[in-house]
Amino acid sequence: MPEAVPEPSGPADPAPLGVDRTPTGVAEVDVRLARLADADHLGTSGHLEVYEDVHQGLRDTLTALDRRPGPPAPGPRPPSAT
Repeated sequence: MPEAVPEPSGPADPAPLGVDRTPTGVAEVDVRLARLADADHLGTSGHLEVYEDVHQGLRDTLTALDRRPGPPAPGPRPPSAT
């Protein structure tokens, strides 16, 4: 008969999930996504703080895009030659 494997006495140590994060090429976004790696070294109770921080940072980055001035409005067209 195989030996029984003992049950761990407490919660497991944090372990990296091994999820790849592909750079986007947008520095502000890449910094936020890199922050997700911090969750790999925390217990489950610490994940929420990291996720909320990343989420808020990504929202701030998107909001900043709305505040950037867009291209200038087109001017009047010159009369066409007939």
